[in-house]
Amino acid sequence: MYLNCHTYYSLRFGTFSEEELLQLGQKNQVKQLVLTDINNTSACLNFVREASKYNIKPILGIDFRNGVDQCFVSIAKNNDGYQELNKFLSHHLHTGIKIPQEAPTIENTFTVYPFEKVLLNEKDKFLDNEFIGISIKDLRRLPFSRLKTYSDKLVVQQPVTFRNKRDFNAHRLLRAIDNNVLLSKLEEKEVASESEQMYPIENLVEVFSEYSFILENTERLLHQCNIHFDFSTNRKPQNLKNYTTSKEDDQKLLEKLCKEGLIKRYTKITKVIKNRLEKELTLIKQMGFISYFLINWDITSYAKKNDFYYVGRGSGANSIVAYILYITDVDPINLDLYFERFINLYRANPPDFDIDFSWRDREHMTQYIFNRFDHVALVGTYVTFKRKGVIRELGKVFGLPKDEIDILSDGGIPSAKADSMARLVLKYGSLIEGMPNYVSVHASGILISEKPLQSFSATFMPPKGFATVHFDMVIAEDVGLFKFDILAQRGLGKIKDTVAIVKQNQPEKANFDIHNVSEFYKNPVINNLIKTAQCMGCFYVESPAMRMLLKKLEVDNYLGLVAASSIIRPGVSKSGMMREYILRHRTPGRTEEKAHPVMLSIMPETYGVMVYQEDVIKVAHHFAGLDLGEADVLRRGMSGKFRSRAEFEKVKDKFRSNCVTKGYSAQLIDEIWNQVASFAGYAFAKGHSASYAVESYQSLFLRAYFPLEYIVAVLNNGGGFYRPEFYIHDARMMGATIHPPCINQSQISNVIYGTTIYLGMLYLRDLEHRVMERFLNERKQNGTFKSLEDFLDRVLISIEQISILIRIDAFRFTGINKHKLLWKAHLILTKTKRVDHPKLFPPKHRNFQIPELNTTYLETAFEQWELLGFPLCSPFNLLEESPKTTNGQKDLAKYLNRKIDIYGYLVTVKNTSTHTGKRMYFATLLDQNGEVFDTVLFPPIAAKYPFHGRGIYRFYGKVVSEFGFLSIEVIKMQKQKYVPDPRYADMKTSKKLMKPRASRKDSPIQGNS
Repeated sequence: MYLNCHTYYSLRFGTFSEEELLQLGQKNQVKQLVLTDINNTSACLNFVREASKYNIKPILGIDFRNGVDQCFVSIAKNNDGYQELNKFLSHHLHTGIKIPQEAPTIENTFTVYPFEKVLLNEKDKFLDNEFIGISIKDLRRLPFSRLKTYSDKLVVQQPVTFRNKRDFNAHRLLRAIDNNVLLSKLEEKEVASESEQMYPIENLVEVFSEYSFILENTERLLHQCNIHFDFSTNRKPQNLKNYTTSKEDDQKLLEKLCKEGLIKRYTKITKVIKNRLEKELTLIKQMGFISYFLINWDITSYAKKNDFYYVGRGSGANSIVAYILYITDVDPINLDLYFERFINLYRANPPDFDIDFSWRDREHMTQYIFNRFDHVALVGTYVTFKRKGVIRELGKVFGLPKDEIDILSDGGIPSAKADSMARLVLKYGSLIEGMPNYVSVHASGILISEKPLQSFSATFMPPKGFATVHFDMVIAEDVGLFKFDILAQRGLGKIKDTVAIVKQNQPEKANFDIHNVSEFYKNPVINNLIKTAQCMGCFYVESPAMRMLLKKLEVDNYLGLVAASSIIRPGVSKSGMMREYILRHRTPGRTEEKAHPVMLSIMPETYGVMVYQEDVIKVAHHFAGLDLGEADVLRRGMSGKFRSRAEFEKVKDKFRSNCVTKGYSAQLIDEIWNQVASFAGYAFAKGHSASYAVESYQSLFLRAYFPLEYIVAVLNNGGGFYRPEFYIHDARMMGATIHPPCINQSQISNVIYGTTIYLGMLYLRDLEHRVMERFLNERKQNGTFKSLEDFLDRVLISIEQISILIRIDAFRFTGINKHKLLWKAHLILTKTKRVDHPKLFPPKHRNFQIPELNTTYLETAFEQWELLGFPLCSPFNLLEESPKTTNGQKDLAKYLNRKIDIYGYLVTVKNTSTHTGKRMYFATLLDQNGEVFDTVLFPPIAAKYPFHGRGIYRFYGKVVSEFGFLSIEVIKMQKQKYVPDPRYADMKTSKKLMKPRASRKDSPIQGNS
């Protein structure tokens, strides 16, 4: 009887989930229920999936509105009707066209016009599938309306938006947020009637008892509607069924590609390789995943043809078929990758391929996929109301002052002490928190379907212009749609750009194959970089935490790096197993002493410690006796929505009961379960870690043999873990000469000539991009600039923009002091009329008399700091007081277990919390010689000595060693003062500090200006 029900996917309007709607229906003895969210279909698939649990027949429709103005409600008779409704809504969402007041003729649907709208629009003709909706509040007006004569067209339309008064209040607040107005200023027309509630069926029947024909019409309409989606474990995949024209042709193509790829990948084809390939092909055919593999092959083949670098990772990297099709570069035979993590008979969904492209190529690849296949869309996701955001929004709605909102959002006012308005903010904030705010785009997922994706939901059009479904990846998998993950990362851009820069800067050395990674694994130079953690700028191995781990593990080979790539993940480290892994790795005999025999037999290569996602499956299968399908449910259930699923809870209980049956102690069961639970949602698949390690080795090869070219590529691809300043410093430490931007040598990005690096114009944050392009195009067409006057004659530029270039010393080739150049620029630009067209004759310039001016070393440093964001000299040269000690990283070993006094320039600091919630810091710094050292500030010290942004700090602390990694446990810390900026200081200070201190003159982080 309820034809017009809303969930909170009627965004900023509805107040509860689709499952809560079904619970409400069950409570009120409803047997058929129509979900009609406002211009949205996000809840539809899960509504159908869950409905059987509540013994309710699910029916789908859409409440078509312009804002809150309800035009009509459309209800699908069947799946074909649902698809047509989605198509209609998608058209309006894509184009932004308003919903018409009259519904179009759409087959296999019913249209219900609200009673009020029929009267307002004086509609008097209705098609066979069109009806007039009567709500409870409309009944008192019906006897006096002309519409009472339309007895065969009247149906019950009692909207459902609230369960109670609290929902109604939450709705009003959502409407105020949506309209960005104070609650007191919210217009009544923007709010739904409080009567939009569900009542027990018997009550509804009683209310409409005088108009039994309305009930009969409604019942007849509902009985004609049937929607079906298959959510069973045996459901058929909904992805593109055949890559070619038939299943048989697909099979032939896959076998042909495997045959060709096998001899390219392996010089010697062993029986193990043959058996593995045969086993995989049999399963791929049996499970119906041939087209899935061929589509991924198509995508990567197109990338290769266009010289787009990519990395295939995810569980698909466990597959020899993926390896010989060049979808991945990970050899599963070499790594003994766990086959069942890739694919098994118990797993309905195909293996997961994450294909990374350079951040510059990803959009091109996405466009290719949309052009190449017929039914394509991006996967949606839901951006929900977060606690702080909700409190800020509600604070504005209630008219609280900004300072009070700030305190509330930071949890500063306890609820008991808050005034009445603040209490309301907190109360309704907790109710709205977690509701969807708007539908967005999944980070990487693309759906390629056998049939139009409007069969499953409407689509909307985000700014980049790729149609996106209304549902997320979890529901997509539930209904048999498996996403293709096309991701972007900067690491691949760095590798690709380095290869190009090497060809330009050192063409005689550019005959290497960056994809020949098997040779890199054996290279002692590369492996020594890993062992000594000299990995600045290298993909996934440059962070302080990774550098620390590599030193502790003494990693010097590919397999060791594969393990380290997963051990560093939060799950392994937080479970305490990272430390245990290191102990077992470094301490002979500890493995046999500490590891449970079953665990050790399952995972001998990782000392009985769970490191990879596959290990969860192994432990669940071999230790707890779950079958492989149940083990995979357990693994997947450790993250996201699956954790709350009933099937996960069932498997979790079976894990424990099986362990008890096997005779394990309660302590051991708890210990193993806690290990599983703490990291399974965060650990990598082994193939995923191996894929990362491949890219790391490519990066490390380039850093080892072409370090300066590589650092330039790192900078041009947006840097990495650290700020650009530190990559520039690293290049200088490796022998580069660094120049600030120059109008005759620089480009927008950084460039290298031999060992000389010119910083790009991109670092001049206030220089307009169009100005850069203008003078670079002029230089390209008509040659370098001879002087400031020549530049100003050829380039149209404002005094503000030319001042930036002069201040950064971009005209230093002229040999004229920049103060004098600034005067010249001002006089020329104010005395000469500027025109933006070619000049027939070179203009004449007056010879202005300008007094002799000088620029100090300090002025240059502070100009660079202001314009680039960092100085190109050593920051230690800018201290007000010279350091009292010369201690640096090289001295840590001799101070082991003793106190040290040391100065450091802050590189990065990680704020973290102990298990008791207290804050502590891990900081990485540069010493006076440009070398890196690490410090740790435990909670009492962190509370007493917090970091205050960038700068130089003096530390007093104890040098400690953990597994050979030296760091300083800080006891005291003080930030050091820089000299006053001489540009704004008095003349005495400026003259006194004209030159850099002699003691710092040859510092390795000294720059060129």
